[in-house]
Formats: sequence, structure tokens, C-alpha cells
Amino acid sequence: MLLLQNARIASEHTSDLTEADILIAGGKIERIGKGLSAPEGARVIDAGGKIAMPGMFDAHVHFREPGFEAKEDIRSGSEAAINGGVTGVVMMPNTNPSIDSANVVKQVLETAKQVSRIPVYTSGCVTKGRHGKELAAIDGMRSLGVRMLTDDGDTTGDPSVLYRAMQYATEFGMFFASHCEVPELAGPRALNDGVMSYRLGIKGSPACAEEIIIDRDIRLAHATGAHIHIQHVSSKLGMETIRWWKQRGDVRVTAEVAPHHLLFCDEDIGDYDTHYKMNPPLRTKADNEALLEGLIEGVFDLIATDHAPHTPFEKSQDFVSAPNGITGLETALVSLHDAFVSTGKFGWDLVVKRYSAEPRRFMGLEAAAIEEGSAADLILFDPAKETTFSAGFMKSKSRNTPFLDKTLKGSVDLVVLGEEILLER
Repeated sequence: MLLLQNARIASEHTSDLTEADILIAGGKIERIGKGLSAPEGARVIDAGGKIAMPGMFDAHVHFREPGFEAKEDIRSGSEAAINGGVTGVVMMPNTNPSIDSANVVKQVLETAKQVSRIPVYTSGCVTKGRHGKELAAIDGMRSLGVRMLTDDGDTTGDPSVLYRAMQYATEFGMFFASHCEVPELAGPRALNDGVMSYRLGIKGSPACAEEIIIDRDIRLAHATGAHIHIQHVSSKLGMETIRWWKQRGDVRVTAEVAPHHLLFCDEDIGDYDTHYKMNPPLRTKADNEALLEGLIEGVFDLIATDHAPHTPFEKSQDFVSAPNGITGLETALVSLHDAFVSTGKFGWDLVVKRYSAEPRRFMGLEAAAIEEGSAADLILFDPAKETTFSAGFMKSKSRNTPFLDKTLKGSVDLVVLGEEILLER
């Protein structure tokens, strides 16, 4: 048994924090109230000043297994998630082999069951090998619980193939997640086409390369009755396109924004720093402001990190040659607190709703909640502490983050899932 005393409880339903004690027994929240007495044998933790909230859930991560385990594997990725207060994840299928059949799905889920201390779900490919030509073995993946289909890492290039997939899989209750870009326009994908690309002398990727496919894929979903989810939106016009379609009300469209597209812009790249190289690329400060507005307004249903680990050798290459992507699982919650919650831009209710509750519902799961009778799935966050993202702190195999060796306000101090304390600082 575990008794958390004097915690301030955050909920998706209100910006107010409720101070109370939380008694956890048998993997469930048994009682919530003030002045609770500790039962015999219970461990007592003083949570005074700390925020108790449901564990986060990240619906867009790259754990690289199978095929690229030098960057990350399911064990290290899930430990990185716990380190950041995340208690459930959805893997993307751009592995080697790609997650495009029941055999690979089974392999991934069996590995996760053996090595991960948190639930790990996986998406599946729309097309075989993510080549964009032939439909993947969709029904076999569905039979093993796959709900999300995506060729993430690339767009499903042929719209007729995606159209057929939508017609077929929607009947099974599956949905589609789109990495949006026209590759012929996106070019080297190194950075945003604009002032900074000209200054650095590198061909840029224009925002319209992303925005064209956002509109295309929503139109395909509209025509087929499919649910389309737009991944890692990076531009103001992309956000406004999604808002317009949502306001029509005749297509099921959801969307996500990554913390890095809220926090950073192309000016941060500085002297060719590959820790700021990602796809879609960082755009402008005006885009940052618009995306934040879209998150607060509710245009974005989810916050998702697009956790994308790469080895130090890969990221040490020149800016054009280095791979796209940064890690995010360990830094997301602290960085959101540091930049937005502590400054009053938004409250904990938005964080809980967009990074815990809605991502779970999105995957057809019950939202975690700090309520009597609910399964214990919670974290304690100390806003008064600081976190330094040193190499020794990180649990991911990779360190490709702009936050490396930087100190931010806030600390994930405790992670509880069921009857286990997964993390305690």
C-alpha cells in the first residue's frame, strides 16, 4: 500500500488543483481525501507542493526495433518513457523489417511484453515495406490489435492506394495517421525554406510541401468516411487547414503537435546544430505562436513527441547528411512545464487532457484518472525542482535532443503503475 499525502491533484476537467491524500492499494486508488490515516504497513510519501496527475501517453514514438537497435530498442525506449512520466506508448512502423504483417506485429508485441514495464502498442504500415505501392497485410495486423495504419517516415505517395486502404480498413474500425509531405517539394528536408535556409546556404523545405498533403489526405478521408489523423503539424497554414475541415463537421479528423514545434524555430539552428534538425522542419516564430494557439483552442487533439533517436555518430555528420529527428520522451513534460505551465500560457488541465487522456481515447483505451476505484496510473511532478538533461540522466540509448546538458524547471519525481513504483527520485 502507498499513501501520498498533501498532493495537488490535476485533472483534464478543471484548471484548479485539488489538495488531498491518495491511498493506493492492490494496484488501485482506494481512497482520496484530506487527513487520511495510513493503514498498517502502508508506505507514506509526503507529496506536499507536488502535482499528482495521470501518467502521460505518447501516441507517436520510434523505438527502432526491429532493425535499428543501436539507436533505441523497446527496453531502452520504454525506460526513457518512464523517466519522462509516460506510462504508455504507440510505436511507429518504420523499422527493418517494417511492421507490415501479423508476424512482425507479433514479434514486436511479444518483445514488449517481455522487456517493457509499461504498455507498448504498435501501429502498422499502410503499404508493404512502406513502399507506397501494395497494401500491407492489414487484416492480419488488425487481428492482433493494431488500430492505427501509417507509412510514417514518409507519405503514402499514391493517393489511389491510400484511398483503397481507407475503403478497406475503415470497415474494421481502423484509422489512418499521415506523415504529410510532397517529397519532390520537400527536397533534402534539412530545414524550413526561408531566411535561415538562405543564410545557412542550404536548400530548404517549404511549408506547402506539408500543407498540400494535409489537405489531400483529409479529402481522401472525407470521400471514404475514414478517420484521418494528421501527425506532427508544423505550420500555421497546416493548422488552419485542419481547423477549417473540423469546422465543416463532416469528416473525422484529429491532429497532433510535438513539443519541439511549439518550443523551437528555425532561428535556433544557429551554427548548423543537428540537434535542431527534424522532419517536418522547425519553421518560424509565427508558426510557433499559431501552433500554440491551435493547441489551446483544441485544433490539436494530442501532444505527441515523435521521439526519434539517432546515434551520436549519425548526428555528428554535416547538417544536410545527418538524419532527421530528436528524442522527446524524457524531456516533453518538463519542457512543457518550463515554457508554458510555469509561465501561465496554459494549465495542467490542458497537459492532462492532450498528453494523457485524449491520446488514450484516441487508441480506444480508457483514460487514466486519479479517482477512487481507478487503476493506479499516476505520476508526481515537482514544479519547484529542476531537471538537468545530462547523459547520465537519460535512459534512452540516444542523446539527440536540444535539451542535452540544459536545466529546466520541474521534475518527474514518482511514477506509479498498478502495484509497482516504476520511478522514484
